[in-house]
Formats: sequence, C-alpha cells, structure tokens
Amino acid sequence: MKMPSPVEAEIDRDTLLRRKESQSPVSRMLQGLSAIFKADELGIEIAVIALPALAALAAEPLASMVDTAFIGQIGPVELAAVGVSISVFNLVSKVLNIPLLNITTSFVAEDNAADEVALKEVSLENTTLSSLDREDEAMTLLIPSEGDEVREGKSSISIRPVAGFEKRFLPAVSSGLVLGSALGLAEAAVLAFAAGPILTVMGVGSTSSMRLPAIQYLSLRAIGAPAVVVALAVQGVFRGFKDTKTPLYATVAGNVANIVLDPILMFGLGYGVIGAAIASVIYQYLVLLLLLWRLNELVIILPSKVVDLRFDRFLKSGGWLLGRTMAILLSMTLSTSMAARQGTIPMAAHQICMQIWLAASLLSDSLALAGQAIIADGLAREEFDRAKQAAIRVLQIGLGFGLVMAVILALVGGTFTKLFTKDAGVLALIASIIPFVAATQPINSLAFVFDGVFYGASDFAYSAYSMIIIAIISSVCLLWAPTFLGLLGVWIGLTVLMILRMSAGFIRLGTASGPWFFLKEGFEDTQSRT
Repeated sequence: MKMPSPVEAEIDRDTLLRRKESQSPVSRMLQGLSAIFKADELGIEIAVIALPALAALAAEPLASMVDTAFIGQIGPVELAAVGVSISVFNLVSKVLNIPLLNITTSFVAEDNAADEVALKEVSLENTTLSSLDREDEAMTLLIPSEGDEVREGKSSISIRPVAGFEKRFLPAVSSGLVLGSALGLAEAAVLAFAAGPILTVMGVGSTSSMRLPAIQYLSLRAIGAPAVVVALAVQGVFRGFKDTKTPLYATVAGNVANIVLDPILMFGLGYGVIGAAIASVIYQYLVLLLLLWRLNELVIILPSKVVDLRFDRFLKSGGWLLGRTMAILLSMTLSTSMAARQGTIPMAAHQICMQIWLAASLLSDSLALAGQAIIADGLAREEFDRAKQAAIRVLQIGLGFGLVMAVILALVGGTFTKLFTKDAGVLALIASIIPFVAATQPINSLAFVFDGVFYGASDFAYSAYSMIIIAIISSVCLLWAPTFLGLLGVWIGLTVLMILRMSAGFIRLGTASGPWFFLKEGFEDTQSRT
C-alpha cells in the first residue's frame, strides 16, 4: 500500500480542517456526542462549575417536592390550593428575579474578567519597572522622579484571586444587590395586598374550596419575597465568579431547615398549610444571610458613592429579559390556570406532575450557567474559539442528560408519584400525563441550556422577541386544547412551548447571527492570530 507523501498528507489535513470548519454548530454538536464527557480542559471547567450547581438546583425542587408530599397528606384541596399559590408566587417573584439573576451573572463575569486582565497588565508593568530598577541600581543610574510616581501608583494595585481574601469593588455586584432589594420590597407588597384578586384571575374564586388555604399560603410567602430576590442576585454574583459551591452550601443548609420545620409546623403544631409557608420563609432568609456573610468577605458590597453604581446597563438589558421572562411565566401560569379550571382533582394531578417535570428539567440549568459563565468570560477576553467550544459542549451534555432523565422517568415515574398522594382519582390522571413528563426531557434540557448560552453572549434581544412569539403561539394552544382534551390538552400546550423554545435556539446558532458572528465559516479567533 502506497504511503502518502508529506505534501499529500498536509493537503489532506487542510481539507479535513476546512470541512470541519464549514460544518454548522448544530452538525458539530450532533457529531460530537460520543465525546461529551471527555475529561479535557473544557470538560473539567464545565464540571467544576456545573456539578455543585447541579446539587444546588436539585436541592431546591427536591425541597418543593417534599413540601408537596407533606401537603398532599392533608388532602387534595390543600394540595391544589398550594399549587395555584406557588404558581402565583413564581409569576410575581420571578418576573423580575430571573432577569436580575442572569444579567448579574453575565455582568459580574465580564467585570471580573476585565478586572483580572487590567491587574495582570499592571503586574507586568511593575515587573518590567522592577527589572529596570535593578539594572539602574547596578549601573548607578537614576530614574526620573516622574517614573517613581508611576511605579508607586501602579504598585498600589495587586493581583487578587476571585476567591481570595482581599476585597475588590466590582460595579455589577453592588448594582445587582441594590436593584434586588428594591424589587424584593415591591414584590412583597404586590403579593401581600393583591393575593385575593390574583387568585380570582387564576380561577380560584370566592366560592372555591381552594380559596382560603391559597390566600393563607400566598400571603405568608410574600414575607419571604425580598429574601428570594436578593439571594438570587447574590447567587448571580457567585456564578459570575464561577463559584457554584458557595450557593450550594447555603441552599442545602436552608433546605435542610425547611424539611425539618415542615412536619413540626404542619403536623406537630397543627398549622397545616400556614406551617408550610412559615417554614419556606425561614428557609429563604437563612439562605440569604449565609450568602451575604460569605460575599462580604470577598468584595465591597456597597460603594461609598452612588455614582459608582452602574444601573444603566442593568436597565437596558433588563428590559429585554423582562419581556422574555413575562412571556414564559405567563405561559406557564396560563397552563396552571387552565388546569385549575378543570377542577380540584385535575389541578392536584397537574401540581404533582409539574413539580416532577420542573425538578428534572431545571437540573439542566447547571449546564446553562456553566456555559453562561464560560462564554461571558471568553468573549470578554476575546477568546472566541473557547466560547464556541463551550457552547457546543454544554449543548451536547444537555442532550445526553435529557435522554437519561427521560429513560428514568419512563421507568419509575408512575411509581414515584405515589409518594405524593394516595387519592385514586389523582393517580389515574397522573398516569396519563407521565408520558409527556418523560418524553419532553431532552427537549426541555436543550431549551434551558440554550438560555444560558444566549445569556453568556448577552444575546438578550433575541431571547426576548423569540420568546414572545413562542408564548403567543403556545398560549393559543393552551387556551384551545384543554377545551376538548382537559388536562391532557394542558400538557400538549406545554410540550409545544418547549419544542418551540428549543427550535429557536437551533435557528440562532445555526445562522450564526447577532453576537454569534464568530461561529461563521472562516472566522479566525483573535487568540489564534496572536
């Protein structure tokens, strides 16, 4: 067999490289599935960020499922009432919370990268000046006094690691916390004083058996709204630092307290639904205090001057994400409202399935935030190839994770739901919905990971207007399908919603438009040129 000459081999390598570069990001994602868990530098970086975040994100829905299981022991009316109340709380509290969390993560990552680059440049300058000083000293030459002043000014800045012990000031940190505090107080007021009218709109009228427990639960949960908002902003800060361990420790501690307090307050003291709400509020403030205590050791939380805050970029990008978040949450709330209109038993079944659906799907957020942090950091440093590879890899892992969750839920989902209720009517309805919960896992996983990828590139505008269009289409389905199919129609509408969200992600990356210009064929990475 004839061996190729060195020239022919070089031509073949060039051809393969050009062929690889001409492939779309979507094609490369599908072709590289066999290497999704490869322990290379990028894979390890994703794992270091995603695994602690995975545990933290799992702790939250698991605690919610524990709440649901305890409340389900009281009765289907209370279970349905709390399901509606949680949906309302999520609608009001997350309309502004989710944009704040994601913007804080991206902006802190950008500020931190810029700060590290600046400090590195200063360090190099100091090293050069020190070397010159030693040479001048040996030659008994004098440096002009202006040079001394420059060196003194520069040497006052030192390189400090993100998780070090010397405090720094990053505008994005303080701006996020101040905005979070204001938003939290506003949300608490809305939940406390408008609980009744909001529940009426949700289909829980004054004559409904769900009315009283729903108002009791929602009014008490309002007290914890400020803690929820500020804690999310602080989590965004740590995510921007690529530190997901600190939020994990705080969340686990809070959830353990919640799980311990639930049976004591609900059954031991006989507070029922009120006890569940009190336990949740205590848990939320505990998480906030732990996070603020740790953050105060690392950075300056509030600047001495108001002018040092940077609200302008928060408000500009926040407007886009506000529209996006309202669109998705209104769609989700509409699904809950349509389920509630089917009656107490369907609403109880919907609440259990929704808790499982979200608990499994939202675990993909750990990959989303890993991708967001790495992409934001890479783009801030103009390391475009690193950002591209991070986007492809987290999407690959997300697809694999979704397939695994689909298999698990298909095998044990029906048995698992019996932990939440023993009502035969509720269990019968759940059996018809579980196939949707399982089958949509790969779709949901990719949709959530796409969110993090877009946020990492500050692609907020596309995220907003694509989600608004998707919400309109899926809302029509949610309004129409339950009329003929009941609760099954609600879940058909939710499936349409997630398929459209995933498709919007593939379209954006596949066309390499907007801030994804570096995915285009022939684009040369700045780092490669240097």
